[in-house]
Amino acid sequence: MLRKELSKPGYVPQPIALGINTDAYQPIERKFKLTRQLIEVMLETRHPFSLITKNALVERDIDLLAPLAAENLVSVHFSVTSLDPHLSAKLEPRASAPHARLRAMKRLHEAGIPVGVMVAPVIPWINDSELEAVLEAAHDAGASTAGYVLLRLPLEVAPLFRDWLDTHHPERAAHVMSTIQQLRGGKDYDSQFGTRMRGQGVYADLLNNRFKLARKRLGFNAQNSHWPKLDCSRFLKPLPPKQDSPQGSLF
Repeated sequence: MLRKELSKPGYVPQPIALGINTDAYQPIERKFKLTRQLIEVMLETRHPFSLITKNALVERDIDLLAPLAAENLVSVHFSVTSLDPHLSAKLEPRASAPHARLRAMKRLHEAGIPVGVMVAPVIPWINDSELEAVLEAAHDAGASTAGYVLLRLPLEVAPLFRDWLDTHHPERAAHVMSTIQQLRGGKDYDSQFGTRMRGQGVYADLLNNRFKLARKRLGFNAQNSHWPKLDCSRFLKPLPPKQDSPQGSLF
């Protein structure tokens, strides 16, 4: 499907983002290698893309990512929620442990692949105290860019999160939800563009100031976007698939 899309006559390359809606390295990827096949097409066509993941399985594809990075065609970002393996396991039971993500980040960095960190989601009174520690650990592992995303609770996610709070942190549940609603104009979620990732109000401002101070102290890229600019000028149309001749072969 990707090859077909890139082959369209009027196609103009723009960086593709993998892993935005769902992680590109789900456990099933180890067997079926669907993401690896996509990256193979990206390498063949010299198509720029960025990747965000919570899983160390991305190490497997260093052999493809490194040559892409050499031509400024890829950046890889790791979402790290906490350095506490117990909290991480409760929040993200199918994701790699924090130390495994940082190890993968370091190995990609050592292979010349630009890496960044997203502290996401930041949950008030659950993992917000770790913001600076996560940024420091990622910086030590080679991350050059950083960002964060405040917890978002659209539609059916809100009741699931409330259940999670009641199960794992019942003593804090009311305080957590009260703070979230203060950040979202009295609601569990506000989809307004420009604030849905960071929230509004005193808590949001304090968190953003902490992030900016840590980013400056650690020397992370201070550009407006945490995504580095990739090269779209190297794109090559995919080769057409080989087709068997209707006459068959003489030999």
